[in-house]
Amino acid sequence: MGFTKKLTDGLLAIGELFFPSVCVSCGTHLFKNEVEICKMCIRRLPRTYFEKRPHENQISILMWGRCRIELAFALFFYRKGERVQHLLYEIKYRGNKQLGEVLGKQLGNNIMKSGYTTIDVIIPIPLHPKKMAKRGYNQAEVIAQGMAKVLGIRVDVSSVIRNIHTPSQTRKGRFERWQNVEDIFTIIDDRAIRDKHILLVDDVITTGSTMEACVNQLTTINGVKVSVASIACAHL
Repeated sequence: MGFTKKLTDGLLAIGELFFPSVCVSCGTHLFKNEVEICKMCIRRLPRTYFEKRPHENQISILMWGRCRIELAFALFFYRKGERVQHLLYEIKYRGNKQLGEVLGKQLGNNIMKSGYTTIDVIIPIPLHPKKMAKRGYNQAEVIAQGMAKVLGIRVDVSSVIRNIHTPSQTRKGRFERWQNVEDIFTIIDDRAIRDKHILLVDDVITTGSTMEACVNQLTTINGVKVSVASIACAHL
């Protein structure tokens, strides 16, 4: 066992020598305790600090009058062409699950700092099976799994499904996005989430239309309360 570990460590050290791990954001060499992104880049990203005011922040204001949420969290502000968009692209389209988990853990830590620990279950925004098959994984689920490791809360990927395959939201306006996601989610097993406080997770919140559609489905179930979280949110 000891010999095998030494051999593995040696091979990893050789691999690092010829193919060093670098930060996905700035390209500098990562230190031993850094994964995918360096601490300097994390500090430079535009933090929201929503964990200090989860009842009243940019996301909760965006959702007022549209759906009923308890708390809202996001790590960073999102602007097109900036570093946060690059990180989200890495997670969503380049298969960088490890980065998704790392940032999910960061998001989980922020929620822990907020002191609000009444959440019972984490539900990632589901993908339609066609998109899931094409991409190979759900980026929201990867983020949720990272959060779960910090929060110690189970992730539920079976109670809610996406039953309509929608085109990309990227080039759509606010009203078009709302039309694009209306009635796209279905509750499969309401017994598993009845009387639960759910944390609904996605990678980014822009117009909030996808979150709104899913929250409105979830809150049709007796006793359900919903909070929302994402790695990033767009400036209003």
